Amino acid sequence: MNTQPNPVAEPISVATAPASTLPTRPFYWSVRRELSENRFVYLAPLGVAAVFLLGFLITTIHLPGKMHDVWIGVHRTDLVATPYDIMAGLMMLTTMVVNVFYCADALYGERRDRSILFWKSLPVSDRTTVLAKATIPLVIVPLVAWATTIALQWIMLMLNSAVLLASGMSVSVLWTQSFFRMSLLLLYHLFTAHTLWPAPVYCWLLLVSGWARRATLLWAALPVIAIGGLEAIVFHSWHFAALVGTRLIGAAPEIDLRSPDTLPTNPMTHMTPGNFLSTPGLWIGLAFCGICLAAAVRLRRYQGPI
Repeated sequence: MNTQPNPVAEPISVATAPASTLPTRPFYWSVRRELSENRFVYLAPLGVAAVFLLGFLITTIHLPGKMHDVWIGVHRTDLVATPYDIMAGLMMLTTMVVNVFYCADALYGERRDRSILFWKSLPVSDRTTVLAKATIPLVIVPLVAWATTIALQWIMLMLNSAVLLASGMSVSVLWTQSFFRMSLLLLYHLFTAHTLWPAPVYCWLLLVSGWARRATLLWAALPVIAIGGLEAIVFHSWHFAALVGTRLIGAAPEIDLRSPDTLPTNPMTHMTPGNFLSTPGLWIGLAFCGICLAAAVRLRRYQGPI
């Protein structure tokens, strides 16, 4: 009998290996899971942008009359820049609020609805899960806020230009502003003042979220209130409370050089990343972030549903 030769199995190359075997794949899907379960992360900035755009459309009707001051020789560049600065400020505030509520519920929510039992059955480590949750306030939310702000500011610019052209006026005043520089300043400010500087607060909220059985925000605030109250009684000062407050609102020193009454997107603002990165408080805060995240990983490993 003629026997068929056994086909030689070809070795599987690394390039043709399934994508699911990549070490970054669980982290990628963990981040996508967070976005799908917490849609307010991107819906909140979009909602704020939509409401602001509606108000901007109403005020645009009166734009030609307001711009009359420019044509009679009165320098009123604030008429051009103010709406864009207000939009940037609102988006920074939205970023802070979204991050606080997300971090307070990140680990607590899956314990409350008992979905942690399902997610722990998957081949995803606790470290990967916690790092994916920390990525939302530290990377995703600032990027979403920045992209939303830039898109809306360009829409506002186009609307202003169309209204002025329809009124027979020049749009040169609108285009004298460097929107590319404003966009770069906003991105820089979001990732320094509203990401790296308040990162210890967000990581502390993540840690408390993995421990508390209810009222996460209250349990997170109690140590701050207790330490601040003790300091006020003993030393008659509020340095600790002020430290936490400035961390939360993003009032970091050495972020940029500007006048105190201007927003970070002002054209006169100068970025000073070297001064900011050399601030000891930044690295002390990042070290505290590492401790909180490591503790959160350990808590998730042993904590069960509520």
